[in-house]
Amino acid sequence: MPEPFLSFTAIAAPLDMSNADTDQIMPARFMRRPRDERYAQYGFHDLRFTPDGATRPDFVLNQPPFDRAGILVAQRNFGVGSSREAAVYALLAIGVRCVVAESFGDIFFSNALKNGLVPVRLPEAACAALRAAVTARPGAEITIDLRAETLTAPDDSVHPFSIPAFSRDCLLRGLDEIGLTLTLLPEIEAFEAARTG
Repeated sequence: MPEPFLSFTAIAAPLDMSNADTDQIMPARFMRRPRDERYAQYGFHDLRFTPDGATRPDFVLNQPPFDRAGILVAQRNFGVGSSREAAVYALLAIGVRCVVAESFGDIFFSNALKNGLVPVRLPEAACAALRAAVTARPGAEITIDLRAETLTAPDDSVHPFSIPAFSRDCLLRGLDEIGLTLTLLPEIEAFEAARTG
């Protein structure tokens, strides 16, 4: 189960690309790999590394301090493409707990919410201003307060966002769908005992 997500403050990295698709986030050839400590190598693999394995210094997540980012500020259509849940796993493995963008692929948005990654939708101008701010001040932090549904920018400006109520409740409690079902275990057991008794 994911850890509860209440308020999260982290270094933010600007991802100046639109239509970042799930194959860029998690290349298909790694899909059958076990979800272990090596998983962090797979996130944005072909953007982070050359074919011979050398680090690409021009990719933002290879540049200190952005290599320690817990929040990505992207452009429109983040996570489009295939329905692979592993794209969310790869982001979590590299330490990203939140992606801020103008829009998301629908299935990616759903997969993120189910796995403890918070997708924050903000208007284009707000996203552009955030990318400019964290580019100008490498290491600048953003705070995501899920209880209040607000993002606090490096300049202390506050941006409201909205997460579907059911998903927000699960994120705040650190529950996936199985975990949520298990919170009802006493009622389930009582029902089964009454049905078979």
